[in-house]
Amino acid sequence: MMDNPVWAAAHQMRVTHAVHGIVCAVDPSSHAVKVRLQPDDTETGWLPDAALTQVGDLRLSCPCAIGTHVLLMPIEGDGENFVITSVLFDVVAGPAISPQTGKVAQPGELLVRTGCGAPSEEGQGQSGEGGWFHIQREGVSFGAGNLRCIIGQSSIVLRAGTVQMSLGENGLEISGAGVRISGGNLSVLGGDVRTDLHSLDAHVHHYANGMTGKPVG
Repeated sequence: MMDNPVWAAAHQMRVTHAVHGIVCAVDPSSHAVKVRLQPDDTETGWLPDAALTQVGDLRLSCPCAIGTHVLLMPIEGDGENFVITSVLFDVVAGPAISPQTGKVAQPGELLVRTGCGAPSEEGQGQSGEGGWFHIQREGVSFGAGNLRCIIGQSSIVLRAGTVQMSLGENGLEISGAGVRISGGNLSVLGGDVRTDLHSLDAHVHHYANGMTGKPVG
């Protein structure tokens, strides 16, 4: 039995256990990273980054960025060989903000966003130019830059700047811009083409061989 606390602490440190670290180098081609183990700040060799990967017919790759706070687990009890098992948020790199809601992802939601800035950057901000994807109970929304698509329970809304196109149970509605058709015809079956003042189906012309004017009706 070790009565001396110093010897007890030294013995505990020799037992392999999970450790925290900060990514200091990245090799995307092999999905490997180098990490500075904390609190000693000792640099490791190249380690497999298994925090967010999937191998097989479906493959998923998301290499850690430099400055990312990670959790490492020893391989088969070997205190010198680790694998990255998870990535952690910290005071520098926190959860992303959804462009759709203006908030972080809530329980029961999934948010994926690029353009958040590298964890190693001081005073990092989130750019609105990066692509993003947000799954909520109400539906799915995604976009990039000034483009946004919102798929709800009963409608699909596509926004491009100030222009909006909505497809729902009441039909297709476009606001903020006109419609131009090039290289094809516009066919209306069982309906009418209307402006604020006139109906194309109901308007009448003057007598035969006479001068026709604007639609009437």
